[in-house]
Amino acid sequence: MSPQGKALVVGATGMIGNRVCERLVENNWQTIGICRMPPLDTGTVSYLAVDLLDAADCRARLGALHDVSHVFYAARAAHGEGGTESVPENLAMLQNVVEALTESGSLRHVHIVQGGKYYGQHLGPYKSPAKEDDPRHMSPNFYYDQQDYLEAKAGDWTWSASRPSLVYDFVPGRPRNLVTVIAVYAVVCRALGLPLSFPGSLENYHCLSECAAVPHVAKAIVWMASEARCANQAFNVTNGDSFRWEHLWPRIADYFAMSVGPVSTMSLAAMMADKMPIWNDIVATHGLRQTPYEDMALWAYGDFVFAPTYDILSDMTKARRYGFHDCLDSEEMFFSIFKRYRDSRLIP
Repeated sequence: MSPQGKALVVGATGMIGNRVCERLVENNWQTIGICRMPPLDTGTVSYLAVDLLDAADCRARLGALHDVSHVFYAARAAHGEGGTESVPENLAMLQNVVEALTESGSLRHVHIVQGGKYYGQHLGPYKSPAKEDDPRHMSPNFYYDQQDYLEAKAGDWTWSASRPSLVYDFVPGRPRNLVTVIAVYAVVCRALGLPLSFPGSLENYHCLSECAAVPHVAKAIVWMASEARCANQAFNVTNGDSFRWEHLWPRIADYFAMSVGPVSTMSLAAMMADKMPIWNDIVATHGLRQTPYEDMALWAYGDFVFAPTYDILSDMTKARRYGFHDCLDSEEMFFSIFKRYRDSRLIP
């Protein structure tokens, strides 16, 4: 075992799990990643393919890992945008991992990644800024069941939970990312000779919003799992600031050399469904890397983010009180990620 510990990252190739692996390796943790499809280029991370819904498969594959000290759980059952995510499946997946590892006696900590849905921000107006001890909304919500399970099971080991806001990163090939949703929408509008109109609700355009860069989230997660005072606690994770689309949107339009149009509430899933030929022309005209339209933007996700008519805001006081003081400028984060996509010839 390394001086820091031996980490098992569940959901290791997902947006958050991948960055957690990177952060752990940077800090000299021995790291094992669990995922459906192990990558070909494994680097310094060892990967295992495990069916998390199969208790026997988890026992067989994970039970042989006798010295895992920390679990970083960032997996979730397959789901669409909106609606209720399966409680039985998500709870069983976590249980199968923990049960397979507890017999070894080496487990010291289990971290689970939650999110703003813990506070019901996906259901309608909620108390904001949200604080970690706010009352729960009416079930179902698998975050509650997973946390209750860890609280009841913990004893020889501890747990922690991160609740990041909407997360953003440079993740080519992963369309559930608002950065590429905005970028592809913008360049398609530009190709059609249209201004850049905000596609969400008017209220959303004026409300406060927040977000979290994934490397920032990963840093906070490893801190939680390493800081003794964070044991058996949950923490919000955001960039530490907030913004309004009404101020950011003109800057985005300027980045793509466009004028700003009026707010034009629409369903991106409906309006962008037939725009693949336009995207293909953009790729050819600008000599971009060939990337399938469906791999660039998940339009239903854009509709989900731009729909709320109320502030999306979490309180970061608790994390700061416990010692996590890192912060980022959210507006600058957007342009930094846009630039990475542009430098990689994925957007013009």
